[in-house]
Amino acid sequence: MLFRLSGMVNDSIVDGPGLRLTVFMQGCPYGCPGCQNPQTHDPMGGREADTEEVREKLRKNPLLDGLTLSGGEPLMQPEAAAEMAAMARKMGLNVWCYSGDTVENMLKKQDPAVMAALRLIDVLVDGPFVAAQRSLDLLFRGSKNQRLIDMPKTLEAGRAVLWEPAQ
Repeated sequence: MLFRLSGMVNDSIVDGPGLRLTVFMQGCPYGCPGCQNPQTHDPMGGREADTEEVREKLRKNPLLDGLTLSGGEPLMQPEAAAEMAAMARKMGLNVWCYSGDTVENMLKKQDPAVMAALRLIDVLVDGPFVAAQRSLDLLFRGSKNQRLIDMPKTLEAGRAVLWEPAQ
């Protein structure tokens, strides 16, 4: 499946637990001041890519623990996000996704394509980046308003359930 890609980082250790392939998807409607990836905002920027390219990167690195979908806003391209998440899950990898939207807003909208992607995501880092709440002490997120959402538990409960790191 074709999608707009800004870039990929192999062996990331900052976008979720363990070693990860991070896919920076192109396009974002939020334009958060202070965003660390402003080059991903233009929906026509980056390049056209195929999800098979991501599958190959995942397949070629046996040390990976997971896939992280970042951006931009990955859920602007929910079908491609879901396809990549499904590929990773088939390989036994966990899936994280960063979104400038909140899980409450997504659950309220019930967009079928976004919901299909959310069902394949283990942890959703939700909320816009807020420069005034920026902190370097936070685990896997940039500002204090952002949350680490356990998506399977959230979908089961029908409300946001925070993710807890394994002890």
